[in-house]
Amino acid sequence: MDKDQVAGKFDQAIGKLKEKVGDAFGKEKLANEGVADQVKGSAKETWGNVKDAANTAADRRAAETRAETHEARSSFTDSVENTKKKINEKIDEFKDDQRRRNSA
Repeated sequence: MDKDQVAGKFDQAIGKLKEKVGDAFGKEKLANEGVADQVKGSAKETWGNVKDAANTAADRRAAETRAETHEARSSFTDSVENTKKKINEKIDEFKDDQRRRNSA
């Protein structure tokens, strides 16, 4: 949870309290401040929601990138191993051919 989400919820709660106290004691200014605090809190919470969603998307993309990188690295390693195997087979064939020629 983002700090703006928490702060927004807190501002909304304080705003509701101010509004109710202002209404209960006939203090319009306090009640109006409470409504303003609720609006401010709602905006702050919404901004926190946007940041949280962006972070979630970024985390998902980073995980996908790590998986793609791992897959590419694995494919490259397999290719290197296959190439090494083929080269070693050719070297062994060459050695065998040389042994046959030397023993003949």
